[in-house]
Amino acid sequence: MDQQNLLGGPPPTELPDNPEARQSLEAGVDPFEVAARFPGHPGAWAELADRAFGGGDVIESYAYARTGYHRGLDQLRRAGWKGHGPIPWQHEPNRGFLRCLHALARAAAAIGEDDEAERCRTFLRDSSSAAVEVLAT
Repeated sequence: MDQQNLLGGPPPTELPDNPEARQSLEAGVDPFEVAARFPGHPGAWAELADRAFGGGDVIESYAYARTGYHRGLDQLRRAGWKGHGPIPWQHEPNRGFLRCLHALARAAAAIGEDDEAERCRTFLRDSSSAAVEVLAT
């Protein structure tokens, strides 16, 4: 079980699904097209961040990850998140945000933004231990 809080902390936050955006990415639609059509979908930004980082474009990866991160934060707040508490990896719609958070930490570390990289890594650990395990591979 991910992030069980025996002290009665906030309940897990689950982002709403965007089936059309998710299915577009799963079908292989270019993430540039998905991000342009669904700019609030963190999964598209995570794909772009990963693609840029893999191609050696660290600054672009940072920018894509930061965009998806902020879009995801907006959605988390609308879903009732109060700035802390579990964001379970097991809930598929959360994965785009968690991937952006991981990508932001990775890109920040690559450009020497060590404080930001550590803040993002801590946020990810505090949000979902399962995400840390999956994304570390």
